[in-house]
Amino acid sequence: MTTTTPTAGTATTPTPVRALNASRTTATAARVLRQLRHDPRTIAMMILIPCMMLFLLRYVFDGSPRTFDNIGASLLGIFPLITMFLVTSIATLRERTSGTLERLLAMPLGKGDLIAGYALAFGIIAIIQSALATGLAVWFLGLDVTGSPWLLLLVALLDALLGTALGLFVSAFAASEFQAVQFMPAVIFPQLLLCGLFTPRSNMHPALEAISDVLPMSYAVDGMNEVLKHTDMTADFVRDALIVAGCALLVLGLGAATLRRRTA
Repeated sequence: MTTTTPTAGTATTPTPVRALNASRTTATAARVLRQLRHDPRTIAMMILIPCMMLFLLRYVFDGSPRTFDNIGASLLGIFPLITMFLVTSIATLRERTSGTLERLLAMPLGKGDLIAGYALAFGIIAIIQSALATGLAVWFLGLDVTGSPWLLLLVALLDALLGTALGLFVSAFAASEFQAVQFMPAVIFPQLLLCGLFTPRSNMHPALEAISDVLPMSYAVDGMNEVLKHTDMTADFVRDALIVAGCALLVLGLGAATLRRRTA
């Protein structure tokens, strides 16, 4: 039997790992959660700020509680999306600029494993965030909804996961934390203006209504409004929830495809 010995100076190229692996994904998620545990300010921002914004909004409309009922459900989904977008984009960019991402990708760890691990870790935070915000709005601030609060929680969670996916995606195009924050006006604000929060989308200019039809935040607001108005789960609610979930998965896939080892 002949054994082939690599000659000196010959570089061995590792075979790239492409398929998702559950153990690698969970190990990545565990590492991210350990890092977050030592960053209480980030945890406070992700979990408490949506609750603080809802609390503030309730008493801004103290003399008109019906107004809070009309927009509170929509903002229950929008606030977690914005918060998770900011924190995830900055955290991922920090990993890359510090060289951590390059060291991780030099190991048998695929881009898909890395993105899925981050999504899992921040998804756990999103569950806590969405549960606290929904509980505060419904049972403490008196948000009046016709449907089940559990459906509100579902849409709020999907919105938070969508914010996580968008943050992971845009971090690939930022060279600094300041640039990551600059993506918010480009990615979040147009969706905020066109999602139907300020006026029904049917009242917009036809061109803007057409644009709003392809923005995921529009379906998040529509899903919240379905819970606000209907006792049972409607077909429109299921469609809206599936669209938001599908957009989150699509953006996660794009994030894995565009992930770079280092920032130039």
